[in-house]
Amino acid sequence: MSSSCNEWKGITAYEKKRVEQLASMGYVAFAADIYGKGVSPATTEEAARTAGIYRGNRRLLRARALAGLKVLKEFRKTDSSRVAAIGYCFGGTTVLELARANADVVGVVSFHGGLDTPDPATGPIKPKVLVLTGADDPHVPPVRRLAFEQEMRAAGADWQMHIYGGAVHSFTNPASGNNPSSGAAYNEKAGKRSLEAMKLSFSEMFR
Repeated sequence: MSSSCNEWKGITAYEKKRVEQLASMGYVAFAADIYGKGVSPATTEEAARTAGIYRGNRRLLRARALAGLKVLKEFRKTDSSRVAAIGYCFGGTTVLELARANADVVGVVSFHGGLDTPDPATGPIKPKVLVLTGADDPHVPPVRRLAFEQEMRAAGADWQMHIYGGAVHSFTNPASGNNPSSGAAYNEKAGKRSLEAMKLSFSEMFR
């Protein structure tokens, strides 16, 4: 079973495609809309402001994500003991907050999500953690990767990080364009490799 969290423009065709992709793999899939009904940022400026509300209030972000998780677990076809959460971009940040909150999931997978948090884990992290990030992502510089590694070690997490050379932010999304110098661009190779990494991680989480 899998829950997916939205990118920073809310639930779009991209999130729906990813949910359909998970369903085609045989999973019960659900997209959690963190922003809520009627909130669909149309521009990058609006998206930055909306996402900033939750990035600045991680308790609220965790509460919204946990509410979405509750809906998935109550679905009649869901095996509530075998649930994972994945997220892209803002959603990748969100699923890491679920792990920090020790949500009742077997693991989380963050695709090009933010790794920093004002509320680092203070106790053992139980869900497995997989981070898939671009080596050249300007939003996740080496210093933040290092801080995240230190946080995971201190929290005793079962964690992995795959760093894709030549990839910047939003490397899984074809709609991000093909100009890495802008800081966000699609990278077909990294996109395919990260998907395979998720599949391998799922085979371990759900066995």
